[in-house]
Amino acid sequence: MIDYLVVGFGLAGLAFVEELENHNKSYVVYENNSQKSSRVAGGLYNPVILKRFTAAWLASEQLDYAMSFYKNVENKLEQSFVSEVPILRRFNSVEEQNLWFEACDKSVLSKFISSDLVRNENSALDIPFHYGKVKHTGRIEVKNMLSLYLRYIEKRWLLIKESFRHNELIIETDFVEYKGVKARNIVFSEGFGVINNPFFNYLPVKGNKGEYIIITAKKLQLQEAVKSSIFIIPLGNDLYKVGATYNNNDKTPEITKAAREELQNKLERILTVDYEVIDQVAGIRPTTGDRRPLVGEHPEYKNLYIINGLGSRGILIGPYAANKLFNFIENEIVLDKEIDIKRFKHSR
Repeated sequence: MIDYLVVGFGLAGLAFVEELENHNKSYVVYENNSQKSSRVAGGLYNPVILKRFTAAWLASEQLDYAMSFYKNVENKLEQSFVSEVPILRRFNSVEEQNLWFEACDKSVLSKFISSDLVRNENSALDIPFHYGKVKHTGRIEVKNMLSLYLRYIEKRWLLIKESFRHNELIIETDFVEYKGVKARNIVFSEGFGVINNPFFNYLPVKGNKGEYIIITAKKLQLQEAVKSSIFIIPLGNDLYKVGATYNNNDKTPEITKAAREELQNKLERILTVDYEVIDQVAGIRPTTGDRRPLVGEHPEYKNLYIINGLGSRGILIGPYAANKLFNFIENEIVLDKEIDIKRFKHSR
């Protein structure tokens, strides 16, 4: 009898497994690499919603916990994944600049955004109204982190690379059993794949497809992430990730010509130098209508749990939500109502 089965290993799965590691809990992970949203994400962490100049949900609390969390992961894997990257918000008008100044006066935002406007000195970009600078931002190499963590658990024989067959799960009062492996609890962290989970597919997970292009632009020479209608994220060696798109209708995993053209059109509105598209990636974000994660216990089976719905802010929300779920299961600390799946009615 082990403590946990964990199904799925994106940001949510990694965050929960790290909680198990920190508390010496035994586990096995099932991962079939079918969900790509964590692996193709831009990787930026940012406490501000730059479209509306507002603080993200629980920004300070999540940022503090996440930075400590990722530092511990770096130490464990003996690899650096986190780098500080300033984010510059391009203003489209004087009115937007004034709204930025108003936001600077709000106590919840004052620690995250600078009241000093940044003048553009990069001739490769068309920035007529300066930038606003966001503080306490950076980038995490999510794909590499997930890959190395999977290798870390695989070396300890804790990873099973196969699709999980939900109909073969045996649920007893005090444990679950799957293909001969017994565990006290099972946690599903399947991302958009939850739509195929018969225990939790009643939850309103909305698939939001996001696509990025990777470009090379030698004359761009950009060190900061720039936010306009799209993000331009420096990757080093004259490479940049540009995106992302948001498509609520297309649930296919393949890249599309339409998304590439949309991103290039937006990029070319501000980029004044030549570039070349060298790659394109796509993933389906698991989102919710209320923009809050899905965390909690199945309404009927008391040893089945879920962590999902991290949306486009999984880097900050994931560690926070995993910690809340772990403390709920192990220490009976009640979940906040805004993340508890009890907020959604279960119908058989």
